[in-house]
Amino acid sequence: MPNNAPADAGQRAFGEAALKGKLLLGLCRDTGQHFFYPRATSPFTLSPNVAYVEAAGTGTIYSVTVARGKQPLALAVVELAEGPRMLTNIVECDLDSVRIGQAVRLIWQEREGRGKVAVFTPA
Repeated sequence: MPNNAPADAGQRAFGEAALKGKLLLGLCRDTGQHFFYPRATSPFTLSPNVAYVEAAGTGTIYSVTVARGKQPLALAVVELAEGPRMLTNIVECDLDSVRIGQAVRLIWQEREGRGKVAVFTPA
């Protein structure tokens, strides 16, 4: 966590779920809307009436850019099946084939010094 700030309930739940290979979303119980990243208050109502639910792990690429440096990568915003969007990497694919609107699925990759991180691959 940045700046050694104390984690709120959503951040703790997210981290614990990630260790088990699960991606959590926040769910505003007042509106029924999902949000990412999970946090202790709803971004829609500012209410603490939230739940943490497991994401389906599927989505579509909303936007993408391919960086072609020493370690080429595809950086994308993925719109999850539940509606929220998250910034992530698209991996295990031909970078020339990555497109907006493409269906993707969640996988977890081990990253040195960071543990497992949520990334996506074409579905």
